[in-house]
Order: sequence, then C-alpha cells, then structure tokens
Amino acid sequence: MAPPSPPPGTVLFMHLALLFLLAAAAAASAAALEEEFTEELLLRPLPDRKALAHFYFRSSAPPAASVGRHHHLFSKAISQLVKKYHISELELSFTQGRWNYEQWGGFDPMSTSNAKPPGVELWAVFDLPLSEIDATWKNLTHTLSGLFCASINFLESSTSFSAPRWGFKSNEGNLRYGALPREAVCTENLTPWLKLLPCRDKAGIASLLYRPSIYKGYYHSQKLKLRSSQSLGIILDQTLTVVLQPNTFNGKQLHSSHGQLQPSWSMRHLFNRKLSGKCLVSKSSRIFIEVDKGIVDKINKSGSDLSWNNEFFVLSNGPDRLTKDLNNLEVQSSSIYEYDVSNYSEEKPFDVGITWKLPLIWSCTPSPFHVSRFLMGSGNERGSIALSFTSTNLHKKIFGSPNDCSIKAIIFQIVPWYVKVYYHSLEIFIDGNRKAVSDVVDKIHVTPSEDKLLPGTLEMLLRFPCSMRSATLTLDFHKGFLHIDEYPPDANQGFDIPSALISFPEFNSARNFPETDPLLGSPLLENFQEDTVVKSYTEVLLVPLTTPDFSMPYNVITFTCTVLALYFGSLLNALRRRIGEEERELKKTATRHGLIPLLLAKLRGQKVDLMESGSSSESTGSKKLLFKALFCHPRFLKAAVVP
Repeated sequence: MAPPSPPPGTVLFMHLALLFLLAAAAAASAAALEEEFTEELLLRPLPDRKALAHFYFRSSAPPAASVGRHHHLFSKAISQLVKKYHISELELSFTQGRWNYEQWGGFDPMSTSNAKPPGVELWAVFDLPLSEIDATWKNLTHTLSGLFCASINFLESSTSFSAPRWGFKSNEGNLRYGALPREAVCTENLTPWLKLLPCRDKAGIASLLYRPSIYKGYYHSQKLKLRSSQSLGIILDQTLTVVLQPNTFNGKQLHSSHGQLQPSWSMRHLFNRKLSGKCLVSKSSRIFIEVDKGIVDKINKSGSDLSWNNEFFVLSNGPDRLTKDLNNLEVQSSSIYEYDVSNYSEEKPFDVGITWKLPLIWSCTPSPFHVSRFLMGSGNERGSIALSFTSTNLHKKIFGSPNDCSIKAIIFQIVPWYVKVYYHSLEIFIDGNRKAVSDVVDKIHVTPSEDKLLPGTLEMLLRFPCSMRSATLTLDFHKGFLHIDEYPPDANQGFDIPSALISFPEFNSARNFPETDPLLGSPLLENFQEDTVVKSYTEVLLVPLTTPDFSMPYNVITFTCTVLALYFGSLLNALRRRIGEEERELKKTATRHGLIPLLLAKLRGQKVDLMESGSSSESTGSKKLLFKALFCHPRFLKAAVVP
C-alpha cells in the first residue's frame, strides 16, 4: 500500500524553505568573496623632534571568476593591468628625500618595508615564459607611465633595468628591476595614486592629505604594491610615508640638563585639518599612535604606568584599545594606541595629538651596520666606488656578546653601462687591515655591462666577524664616452648611479602582537607581523662624465648662416640691380625733394611762390656770385682798410 501523499501546502512550504536556504548560501558565498577596502594611519614621534605619518590603504578583489569584469570598490585599471601583463607581484615607489637610518630607525618594519631610495623604483614578478618577460616589461613601463604621469617609460630600455638572481629577491628568473634616481615627485604623481581609492581624498583618512603639508616634509614616499594569485585574487596595498617637522602649538620650549622638550603636535597641526569620519565604503578605519621602544624603556625604568596619560606625555583623547609589542624575550618593546574613526562624524570631528610633560631623549633601534657609499678619485677618466660598513653592536643585544660569530650581508648594486666597473679590482678592508676576498665573500654573481645594451649588476654575499668595528669595500671603474644624442639636458650636473640595497638575511624585523584580536583584521598590524629581512638603501652617487661643449654647434650654425646670408644677399643684389632704373629713380627723388617744404608751408597757411621755389637753386648761386664780386672789388677793400 502506497504511503499517503503530503498535503499541497506542506510541499510548497518545503520548496520555499529549500529556495531560502539556497539563497542564503549564495549570499554567504558572495559576502565571503566581496571586495573590501580598509584605511589606517600610524603616527609616531621621532627622536630628532620630528613626526612620522604612515598612511596605509588596502583594496582586495576576489578571483576574477567570481566577480567577472565588474568592480565596485577595486580599481578597474589595476585589475586590467594584472590580467593583461600576468603580474604576480609588483611594487612601484615615488620617493623624495632619503630615510635617516640613524635617527629614524633601521630595524623596524617601517624602515624595512617603507624606506625607499630617492626617485622611482619599480620591480615586478611575471607569470610568463622567460622569453616573453622583457617585451612585457617594456609595455608595462609605458602603461604605468601614463597611469601615474611619470617618466617610468625610460625604464623600457635594456640599459635601464636588470634581472637579479638572488641579491634583491629570490626568484626563478622572472623578476625585473629598474630605478630612476633623478625622477622628481610632485602632486601630478599623487593625484592618480589617490584616484585608485574608492573615496579618493574626499572622505576618510585620505582627506588629511593636504598637499602643502605633505610636500614640505623631510621625507615623502608613496608606494603601490600588489599581489595576485588564483586563490586569493588581487590585493593592492597603497602606502604614503611622510616625515614632518611639527610646529608646537603651546608656544613653550622647555630646556633642562636632561634634554629639550619634544614638540607637542596633533593631527590638525600636522595636516592643517581634522578628520570628519571614515570613508563610507571602508570595512574598517583606524588611527594608531605608536610609542617607540626607547620611550617604553624610559617609562618602565621610572616606574610609571604606560597609559595614555603618564609621567612623560599625555594623549589628547583616550584610546579605544592598547596593543603591546613583545620581542623574542617576551619583553615589551613598543606600544600602539588605537582609535576607531567610525565613532566620529562631521558633527563630531576627530583630532588626536600628543603633549609632552618632561624632556625625553631616546634612540630608535638601528640596523646591524650603518652603510654609506661614496666616490674616490679625481678626473674624468677613472675613479672608485667605496662602500663603508660601521657596526652598531646590535648583535650584542640579540645574540649576547660572543666574538666568534659572523654576520651576513647581501649587496645588490646596478651600475649604468657607461660606468665600466672592474670587478676583479675588489678590495676589502676590515678595521683598517686588508683581507683576502675569499675570506669575506661567500657568494658572488656578476653580470658585466655591455655598451649601450645592458647595465652591470653585482650580487654579493659577505660574512663579517661580529667583532668587526668597520669595513670598507672598493671597486675601480672607468668612465665611458656617450654619443651626443645620449646626453640628458642637464649633462653638466652629472650622471646618477642608483642606490645599492644592503640586506641582512639573519635579522628579521617582524613584530609580535599576541594580544591582537584576529577578528579585527588590521592590515597594517598584519603587515608588521610578516617576516621581513632587515634592509638598508645607500645614497645615490653623482658621477661627472666628460661632456662636450653643447654651445659649439649653436655657434657654428649661427656663424655659418650669417656668412651665407651676407654672400647670397650680395650676390642676388648684384644680379638683380638695373643701373638705368636707379638713375631715373634718383632724378624723380630729386624733383620731388621740394614737395615736403611746400606741403609744410601750405599747412601753416603761408603763401608760396612756385617759381621761387623752383628756382631756389639758381637764386642761391647768383647771390654767391654777387657777394664774391662785392668783396673782391678794390674800392671795397680800400674802404675797409682806411676809415
């Protein structure tokens, strides 16, 4: 016997419930794969009475198969760029000024990831066959040049980029690197960078980017970094790092035997405006104030509580959360005060600052070595590049005080083809004593330069003893000659050698925030916790080359054209001159010579006798004869002698 069929109302209800579950599942999957945008700002006082502002924006797009070609928050231009050129990773930075590793730190994620060389730096990793990468790189540089209003297209030439093996970043030959040290940075580069944000600079944290305040700083670096994969989609990180000199708003400067009071500052005094709420489409909007390890150590030694209102400083607003950074020894190294911008609006604008109570002197954690680079020699033919390392004794704080250890350092250097480096002339001096190259160099890879084709690339792994105080590396080079068309407009200023990158693979700048809630999802703090090798960039070198006298072609052209003009002018004048017509013209001019006096007399209302004017020359001659006859007569002469 067949079971009884359910009533029709029950069947309809089951179908509706099934449809509701399917719709909920689809909505949940869509929500999990939707585009996201977050904005954050980090403020930090620096030891040399300056302030650091680090803007961090992250935009993420799910894999293309889930959203198709349409985007709601993510930049469509970046999405098309990634798909067209098959980019796995890309980083582009525009920098003005140089990061001060001695004063602003060299061992934290800020200096490791956001301290960039002056000018433009671009590197990209492609997911393409090796034979297609160079052509794709050239097209990519032209696209980025138009997108950011910069001269990135100059990196298309094979003399401007290189393919590092392991000195810059480990890769399989699909990485390309290029730098333009002399590229100027201005608002023309910042405006297209802001257009990639959903709210641009009209709302949210980006509204603090007041141009005069940003570009008057000591250091300015805007960066764009993207990562692409089939599983995660595209993640775009936009950062802007600025070092500013704050103006004290209390007007007081306190001096004491322990130092000088730090300038008190707030967001309004740094950026000339307050924050009127978050970007409406952002998932989260936060502002952090970080207190460096040196300040934390001073407060702990004084026995004061590390709160937002302590013995040394006070924050203008109480934070929503306090995050502590712990090092490997479970000792607090820094503190971060967090503020949620979503709690504020135009009616209640947000402004936070720090006011110092007592003078405080501290120093940021440096890198294992302070690295500097300079030129040696004189003349326009030969010279030497010197790389100097000075120990900061950081290994004693991390590894203790053993002297039998060693510290690794990797050097990555690109040299233009017209600076012909003799790599066999490498000399190494440690504490003033010359050492064999094999005793210090563990690994080296050299790509020699080719005239007008390839730049020279040096990748070298060094191993220094921990007891070393200083070391110097020197390389000799020969200056080449350029064609007159290859000189830039300001050739007499000199030619730039891009900054060298020095990395220390045994040292990691990652932070540890054990109290951070993973549900908060702060991209800035997540970036600080990533394993990043400590790196430092050296100065840009200015090499003077032999330059021709660019005024000589102008002088020769001017002189030649003058001579030709005189010659051909005289020749044409002699060929086209007609003597008979010139005589007739002269006679006409002579007869018309009296017309001007007649016209003037007519205008003055005087009577003029035409016969008198016509015979003026004859009357003048007759008068001369009459005077001559009178004065030459004997009677006239006698009368003149005898009274």
